[in-house]
Amino acid sequence: MNAKQAKYPQLRFKGYTDPWEQRKLKELANIVRGASPRPIQDPKWFDDTSEVGWLRIADVTDQNGRIHHLEQRISALGQEKTRVLATPHLLLSIAATVGKPVVNYVKTGVHDGFLIFEDPKFDREFMFQWLEMFRPMWQRYGQPGSQVNLNSNLVKNQGIILPSMEEQHKIGSFFKQLDHLITLHQRKLAKLKELKQGYLQKMFPRNGSKFPQLRFAGFTDAWEQRKLRDIAEINPKSVIPKHFRYVDLESVVGTRLISFKATEKNHAPSRAQRLAQTGDIFYQTVRPYQKNNYLFEREDTDYVFSTGYAQIRSNIDNHFLMSYLQTPNFVRTVLEHSTGTSYPAISPNSLSKISIYVPPIYKEQYKIGSLFSRIDILITLHQRKLEKLQELKKGYLQKMFV
Repeated sequence: MNAKQAKYPQLRFKGYTDPWEQRKLKELANIVRGASPRPIQDPKWFDDTSEVGWLRIADVTDQNGRIHHLEQRISALGQEKTRVLATPHLLLSIAATVGKPVVNYVKTGVHDGFLIFEDPKFDREFMFQWLEMFRPMWQRYGQPGSQVNLNSNLVKNQGIILPSMEEQHKIGSFFKQLDHLITLHQRKLAKLKELKQGYLQKMFPRNGSKFPQLRFAGFTDAWEQRKLRDIAEINPKSVIPKHFRYVDLESVVGTRLISFKATEKNHAPSRAQRLAQTGDIFYQTVRPYQKNNYLFEREDTDYVFSTGYAQIRSNIDNHFLMSYLQTPNFVRTVLEHSTGTSYPAISPNSLSKISIYVPPIYKEQYKIGSLFSRIDILITLHQRKLEKLQELKKGYLQKMFV
């Protein structure tokens, strides 16, 4: 790409044809560093009644770069030792979450792990999006030490190609709307996951009880205690086909199968041993607290899973059992029977001896399993929508900026 071509984005709004201009960030704003009172642990710097917040690196991660509220408040004494912002500003994280752009909307003191763009000669939203796109480059520039830090002079001297203020505003507004849509889907997804966790705690017995806290109408019988080996076959023997689709531990996230690798028996890893059958549950035995477990409901006969999973072929409702295996109580019990600290793992034999509580009436099993199956389907749908929106934004960032 020659210099002339580099001044035009691949995709533009109608009516804009002027070339973009090369500038340096220091020409577009007065870039100054935040300041922190020391020692930062001293309580005299903070006051819960103060109207001025205290912006920390952790707040950026929690709010994904758009700061609308701050829990920690800085005292009048602390304000003398920092930079206080009373109006919305663009900032850039230069420590820990290196290169993360921030728009701060609240009155706050700014930690010295941020750069502040004062008196900007750019559209704030446009620059926020450009900095987000440029973030991988900041991380490459980071200076190694006890933690990665970004040199402020590198930021000031960084070149940028940008359009007129009017076109900046149009681009910034477009991406802000897209971000809003992404945030809505993230919230919906988070609420669904929270709903599922609530039901997992209430719809299965806890603390040795034979009765769950919440039940479908019409069911009152005590649940029966059963060992896994009494209600399921663990790791049934099978003959591995010559050609198959291999599923390793990284291939399942949550309850979703996100990838597999087509391979053949002679070249496959030795851990490719679990030939899937419709209805089988594949339980992650390494780091089980991650709860990356999969219920195989496909008709395919050529999926082979890693020995990092226990293959559970149950004789009760498989959706019910799949849900039970995700409950906090069951995961806690599994960890108690696991070995290792960094990578705790449970053996198939130990797993088979763990007891669970099962409704004696199959219809109750089915209703519970169906409920969680529907919730998982909704979670998967929202997850896919979110991923598509994020991918869409990534594509637009590449095409609408130079």
